Amino acid sequence: MTTYEIKRRWHTVAEVAEMLGYGETKVRMAIISGDLKSVKDGKLRRILPQWVDEYVALKVAESEQEL
Repeated sequence: MTTYEIKRRWHTVAEVAEMLGYGETKVRMAIISGDLKSVKDGKLRRILPQWVDEYVALKVAESEQEL
């Protein structure tokens, strides 16, 4: 019997909040502000892993500019 690992293609707002150590409200505000990309899937928002990486890179760049 062969087992397959399913790789997640996108994340929920709650999952991204957990990954970043944020609350869901902060993630939703990042989406509303346009800092974090997302797509609407029915009533829910979905976020690609690369978009999480882009958001983190943006925050790092902003932090470096403040120094």
